[in-house]
Amino acid sequence: MLHPQKKQNFPGLPWVVQKYGGTSIGKFMENIASSIIPSFMETHRVAVVCSARSGEIKSNGTTTRLLNASEAALSQGPLSYLEIVKDIRNDHLSAAKLLIQDEAILFSIEKEINRECHRLGSFLQAAEIIGEMSPRSKDVIVSRGERLSCLLVAAVLNDRGIDTELIMLGDIVENSSALDQSFYDSVAKEMALRIHACGNKVPVLTGFFGNVPGSLLASMGRGYTDLCAALVAVGLGAQELQIWKEVDGIFTADPRKVKGARLLPFVRPEEVVELTYYGSEVIHAFTMEQVIRSHIPILIKNVQNPAGSGTRIFSDDSSPTRRLPTAVTVKENICVLNIHSNRKNLSHGFLAKIFGILDSYGIIVDLMSTSQVHVSIALEVETSKCNLDSVLVELETLGQVAILYNMAIISLVGLQMKNAGIAGKMFTCLSKANISVEIISQEASEINISCVVDQSNALSAMIAIHEDLLQEDSSCENGRHAFCIE
Repeated sequence: MLHPQKKQNFPGLPWVVQKYGGTSIGKFMENIASSIIPSFMETHRVAVVCSARSGEIKSNGTTTRLLNASEAALSQGPLSYLEIVKDIRNDHLSAAKLLIQDEAILFSIEKEINRECHRLGSFLQAAEIIGEMSPRSKDVIVSRGERLSCLLVAAVLNDRGIDTELIMLGDIVENSSALDQSFYDSVAKEMALRIHACGNKVPVLTGFFGNVPGSLLASMGRGYTDLCAALVAVGLGAQELQIWKEVDGIFTADPRKVKGARLLPFVRPEEVVELTYYGSEVIHAFTMEQVIRSHIPILIKNVQNPAGSGTRIFSDDSSPTRRLPTAVTVKENICVLNIHSNRKNLSHGFLAKIFGILDSYGIIVDLMSTSQVHVSIALEVETSKCNLDSVLVELETLGQVAILYNMAIISLVGLQMKNAGIAGKMFTCLSKANISVEIISQEASEINISCVVDQSNALSAMIAIHEDLLQEDSSCENGRHAFCIE
């Protein structure tokens, strides 16, 4: 019999989908379970999507440790990966003991955590014996993080008097061969069916879903939980998708570094795409596309300040009355390749050969500047360093190659800056600050004006641009400017 004090979703209310990141679950679970979710249940039906649990920083989170365990299974032997599994199990058991008061709920969750970790250890041992770790196998290993996180979240919510149902999405995909829009539409529909099958219970869903053709991790990277939440929102026809973080929303610049950076109440999707790519962790572009095409707004909220207004992301067909920049952001740890043709290559084949070499090593170009005989390319060091030596050897067959390390990309983002003189003002303020520019890149639409500077000058460049171009203006449309941190 259902305990009379157990809270459930009230039929007929609009849906809101809440996605919680691993750090939020690791540090602020009490606030989520006792305050945030119950308050939204007063006016909405709530569906909860969870990332794998993290601690203070992502690098020590469950997903990172699981990826380390998958590598250790092939290279370091059982003592290494089983120790990682033990640490993950103890971490979740300690959290359960700290958060859950009901002895019966605690006993049940401890049993489930031990079972999941035993299965994880067995799977890693099998991978070690076979001596192979396929992308699908890595998916299975990483998915344990979301399973453990959801087990804990559902148990804590139950302990706080909220009637929940755990939904594991590891088997939601059947017989699909292509990651096209029809695939995502069908997954969204299936997710909604499973949620409706819960009745009025609050569904708690794993952010990892499968089996995705070619591997979810390989296809989407570690932003798959946001994608899952977006598909849930689309399937339910939700009123809103909420992404809960540890900051108030999106700011004009990184508020930890730039004095006077301001919270933005509203950002357009096109701007968020650029901010995300060039250094700001907001939301994956493809994830955003799924909800925006269904006319569902996204709200960035702070688990530490639930009453804050946050930042809303949605399409607005109206044009801004003034063409102003929205945000300045920095992407660090960049290297620059300067390639000067040896003139044995015709100009029309020069670029093709360069990009053919980079593509063969899976290296992505962030920015570039070209002429018929010279190319400058900005690359993210972390994604290219393992192959960079081999790349340089091949590029040297095309001409002289020089490489610059410790560089940074400065990006000024905003809609309809074209013909407003923003680019000239941006580089004028850099010149006044005595900051030299290595590469300049500007889109035809002028939604993004970027340049590469020495990393030691990156903060000074960001501050100079913010002071000259992003200072608060009472005549500015809705006070629009933006940046997000995590």
